[in-house]
Amino acid sequence: MEKIMKRSEVLEEMTWNLDDLFTSVESWEIELSSIREDVKSVTKYKGRLNEGSETLLACLNAQEALHMRVSRAATFAHLRQTEDGTNPDHLVNSAKSGDMVSNIASQLTFINSEIIALPDGTVEGYLEENAGLSDYRRSIHLLLKTKPHRLSSETESVLASMSEVFNSPYRVYLRAKLSDMTFENVTDEGGNSLPVSFPLYENTYEQSTDTTLRRSAFASFSRSLRTYQNTFAEAYATEVKKQVVLSRLRGYESVTEMLLQPQQVTTEMYDQVLDTIQEQLAPHMRRFANLKKRVLGLDQMYFADLKAPLDPEFSPSTTYSEACQLIQDALGILGSEYGEIVNSAFNDRWVDYANNVGKSTGAFCSSAYGEHSYILMTWADNMRGAFTLAHEVGHAGHLMLAAKNQRLTNARPSTYFIEAPSTLNELLLADHLMANSEDDRMKRWVILQLLNTYYHNFVTHLLEGELQRRVYRLAMNDEPITAKVLSELKGEILTSFWGDSVEIDEDAKLTWMRQPHYYMGLYPYTYAAGLSASTAVAQIIREEGQPAIDRWLEVLKAGGSMTPLELMKLAGVDMSDEYPIISAVNYVGSLIDELESLF
Repeated sequence: MEKIMKRSEVLEEMTWNLDDLFTSVESWEIELSSIREDVKSVTKYKGRLNEGSETLLACLNAQEALHMRVSRAATFAHLRQTEDGTNPDHLVNSAKSGDMVSNIASQLTFINSEIIALPDGTVEGYLEENAGLSDYRRSIHLLLKTKPHRLSSETESVLASMSEVFNSPYRVYLRAKLSDMTFENVTDEGGNSLPVSFPLYENTYEQSTDTTLRRSAFASFSRSLRTYQNTFAEAYATEVKKQVVLSRLRGYESVTEMLLQPQQVTTEMYDQVLDTIQEQLAPHMRRFANLKKRVLGLDQMYFADLKAPLDPEFSPSTTYSEACQLIQDALGILGSEYGEIVNSAFNDRWVDYANNVGKSTGAFCSSAYGEHSYILMTWADNMRGAFTLAHEVGHAGHLMLAAKNQRLTNARPSTYFIEAPSTLNELLLADHLMANSEDDRMKRWVILQLLNTYYHNFVTHLLEGELQRRVYRLAMNDEPITAKVLSELKGEILTSFWGDSVEIDEDAKLTWMRQPHYYMGLYPYTYAAGLSASTAVAQIIREEGQPAIDRWLEVLKAGGSMTPLELMKLAGVDMSDEYPIISAVNYVGSLIDELESLF
């Protein structure tokens, strides 16, 4: 029986090197103390922002410098905690970091409150007379738009001081998921006993060619989820209630309106993504499910079978180093500056790809301004992992180019755009594989990987977004959010999307428990928005070549200095119209058409 290793047992080369942030926990703790002391470099301007533009500029510069340090320190604690959530020291330090962030945030709320309280026209006057404030123009204007929803300075300070408490639902979810949850071993068709964990199930067993293993692993996985369903539901219900209360306190019509405002997205754009893709993609995905059922000779297509490989006899394996080289080759068209980031990510231990007890599930890229990015994933020796790695490198390349060309205040774009650079990398990897293979079976396999990408973003995350939309509607009507309600909603959404092509059993209804995105505002639907845009950009690159690539690099370097619609228009895509979304859905349909003909 294979063993899931402890963190201390994995090879160092498979882990990230956090010494680039802090060489020791002791040096990190010293910085935490220093940050708490140096907050005075900003608070000395409290009550003085009406003195003039020079005072405002000095205050904003001091705040930006402190925020860079806070981000670096918080990132270190976060990465330690995600690499091993069973380590009690990591949990203690994560709490220390959270306390520090809350304390600093509370002390700095006076800045926004005082800017908003300035007499009408004062801020514009400051901006006109002081060129040094030009970098802050966009963030100041975004702040002023929140004026109708701003509370008193004292209340804002209290709310900021409670941020660690407000974030507790997410931490409860993570602690249960990564530190406490265990799973029963399962048996494959050969009679071998195998361990189950979150990473093993989601990265290996869910895509297994062994139907016995795939289904028994899902059953084991679901049994453990069911044991924690009421705890997870209470955590999520608390998160939802928090957002509802805040939206009412601030005078928003709904939670949705409040959460969309910082994304610079209208409710029409939000609904357009959710409605268009669900309605138009469902028929294509049902065909895909029926194709899998027929080709694989399954008695019934269950939710547990949706990621089963369609060509189980052809599943190219690859080592981590081979995948790194493949990605570097595929992304070479983006030029040397981008290529240097990719090369460093793979050769300087920016990536943690070990599989160990307590490690965070899924994959993410964390980028503290002024530092290089870090990527977490779990490697499973399959080519699907190469697409995941290319995706996360897309975040790294994007945010590092943005940080290099923009100040902190303008570095990070709206979450509506954030998934476009990452999903484009997956499409570029697929194009590279197709262009460099004469093997029809390999090309067919690449199509399947593309469909995995669209499934991940247009189905998994999009249906998460639909669940969020329904949950917030219920919550705004003061309907209780329980495990039973969440499972029923998830079952309704899955059934509506898959129809009679997939059997949606009780275990499938528990999938609301798997993803952390519900605690990140209206994030899930942005995967679909980003992939819609990147699908269009990939086509433009195929047609135009270098001019389109040059524009794309401009987009990446622009960071958050533009609205998401402006960024996408610079790349040649108009996301205010549903056309890019419909085109992306039609592209998915064409891939399934091709597969049906090949099989």
